[in-house]
Amino acid sequence: MQSGLLSSLIILPLIASMVILLLPESYKGSYRWISLIVQILLMINLGTLIGGFEPNHTGYQFLEHFEWIRLTLGKTSILSIDYIVGIDGLSLAMVALSVVVFFIANISSFSINKKEKAYYSLFLLLTATVIGCFIAIDFFLFFIFFEFMLLPMYFLIGIWGGPNKAYASLKFIIYTLVGSVMILVVMIALAMSNVDEFFTSEYRRTVFSFDFRILSDHANLLKGSLLNIENPVKIFGINARDFMFILLFIGFGIKLPMVPFHTWLPDAHVEAPTPISVVLAGILLKIGGYGLIRIAYGFFPDIAIHYGLLFSIMGLISILYGGFNALAQKDLKKLIAYSSISHMGFVLLGIGAFNIEGFNGAIFQMFSHGLLSSMLFLIAGVLYERTKNREIANFRGLAKTMPIFTVAVTIAFFGSLGLPSLSGFIGEFFTLFGSFQARSVPKVIPILGVLGIVLSAIYLLWTFQKMFFGEFWTKEEFKNNLTDLDQKEIIMLGVLGILTLIFGIFPNILFDLINPSVIQLF
Repeated sequence: MQSGLLSSLIILPLIASMVILLLPESYKGSYRWISLIVQILLMINLGTLIGGFEPNHTGYQFLEHFEWIRLTLGKTSILSIDYIVGIDGLSLAMVALSVVVFFIANISSFSINKKEKAYYSLFLLLTATVIGCFIAIDFFLFFIFFEFMLLPMYFLIGIWGGPNKAYASLKFIIYTLVGSVMILVVMIALAMSNVDEFFTSEYRRTVFSFDFRILSDHANLLKGSLLNIENPVKIFGINARDFMFILLFIGFGIKLPMVPFHTWLPDAHVEAPTPISVVLAGILLKIGGYGLIRIAYGFFPDIAIHYGLLFSIMGLISILYGGFNALAQKDLKKLIAYSSISHMGFVLLGIGAFNIEGFNGAIFQMFSHGLLSSMLFLIAGVLYERTKNREIANFRGLAKTMPIFTVAVTIAFFGSLGLPSLSGFIGEFFTLFGSFQARSVPKVIPILGVLGIVLSAIYLLWTFQKMFFGEFWTKEEFKNNLTDLDQKEIIMLGVLGILTLIFGIFPNILFDLINPSVIQLF
C-alpha cells in the first residue's frame, strides 16, 4: 500500500519549516499558527493511520518503497539504499506518542518570543526527523533521521535554553554523536554481511541492502562474512556479532539514557525551554528503547538472549540510581529529570526479560512515560513561567491558590509513582512481571526493582506535600503571579491527563496494537 500517508508525516513539517524560513519578518505572528496547523494535520493523518491499521496483520503496513541510491561495487555486487517506510504495532504506538507530544509542545511554544522564525523552523524539522526514525525500514534512512535530529535539538537548547545552555547543548551533542558513531559501524557491518538477492543480467550480482527485513533474516547472511553466524570473525578477541550487539547496546543506551551514559540528560533538561524538555522526555528518549527492540534485538536475537541479565542489571542500576538522585534534588525540573532516568530503567528491565510480557511492558512503559513526563515538565514550566523559579522550598500551600493546577499535578505525580488505574502502573507491572518470568534473570533483580516504585512514591509525595499542602507561602515577589491554569495550559495538561487515565483503565487499547508485533518479533 503506497498511499503516501506515512511520507506526509515527514513531508508536511519539512515543507512548513522551509515556508517559515522564507516568510518575511512582517509575517512574524503567523509562524506559531503555521506550526500548529501542521501539527493538527499530523493528528488527522494519525487518525487515518489508526483507522486503517489492521492489528492482527503481521509485518509492516502502509508500505512505501522507492529506489534511492544504487552504487555498483565492481562487476559482481551492488549497494542498494532505498526510501522504505512502513509501520507495525510498535511503530504506530511510537508515532502516535510523537504526534500527540509534538502537538502539546507546539501549544507550549506559544510562550517563546525570541527568534520565532528560527525556533518554529527548527521545531518542525525536529518533528519530521523524529517521526522519520519510527517509520523508516531502511537502516541507512533510519540513521539519517537519527543523526539529523541532533541538529535542531542542539540549537533549540543552545539558543533558547537557560544560563548554562551552551554547556548543556554541547554535552548533549557530544554524547549522542558518540552513540551515533557506534550505530554507524554496526550499520555498515550488517549491510556488507547480508545479501538481498541475486539476479542475472550481464553479470551475476550480489545486492547489499539496508532493508530491515533483509537484515533481520539470518538466511541472507553471506558465508565468510564478518557477521556470519556459523563461523564469525573475532574483533579484539570478541565474537564479531557480540561486539556489534554491544555497540548497539551502548549507542542506543546513551539515548535511552542508561546509567552510566546518562549525565547529559539532567543538564539538557534543566537548561532546555519547557516545550523542548517536553519533547526530549516525551519522545527522544524513546528512540533509544525503540532502537534496542527493533534493531539490537531484531538483528541479533541469537546474541541478545545471552545479554538479558546485563540489560536487567543495567536497568536496575538506572532505576535505583535515578530514584536516589531524585530524592536529593531541590530543583523541581532536575527532580523530574532524574525520575525519567529511573522510569526508563524499567524499559531496560522489560527488554532484558526477553519474553513477550517483558517486551509488552517495556513498550507500554515507553508510551506511558512519554505522556507522564510531558505532564511533569509542563507542570515545572507553569511555575517557572510565573515566577522564574523552580526551587521546591519556595512554594507552600499551592492547592489553595491553584486548585486546577493541583488536580493536574495529582494525576501526573500519582501516575508516575504507579497508582493503579493510571498508565504508569501498567507499564511498571508488566516489566516487573516479565522480569519475574525470565529464566535468565535472578528473582532478586525484579524484587529490588520494586524499590524504584517505593522511591518514586517517596520523592513525589514528599514534593507534593511540601508544595501543595499547608498554609500558602511563597516569596513576596511570587505571590501576585501564582494564578491558576489559563485556557492554553488546561488544554495541554487536560489532554495528557485524560490519556493517562484512558490507558490506565483500558490498557488493551495499546496492548491490542503492539502485542501482535511483539509476537511476530519473537
